[in-house]
Amino acid sequence: MNIRLWLGTGVMAVACVTTGVQAQGTPVEYEYGMKLDIAKVIALTEPDQQICEVVKAQMTYLDSSGQQRELQYLKLADVCSYRD
Repeated sequence: MNIRLWLGTGVMAVACVTTGVQAQGTPVEYEYGMKLDIAKVIALTEPDQQICEVVKAQMTYLDSSGQQRELQYLKLADVCSYRD
């Protein structure tokens, strides 16, 4: 299963209410169990990697009130899913 699909599904499954106030453009670091309010994902970005390792990725999204927010989280680099 593609890790991005799994992560996206997991994040959407726990989408409820944001637990804190976030300044515009300041990413919040995801913590396990954190309640999220994600209505629409705008972008998923991560640094380019040549080796398979854990990287800090960023999600830009709109919450249920239409505010744009950013969330940083850890994931395996995309290059990991292209390995033979």
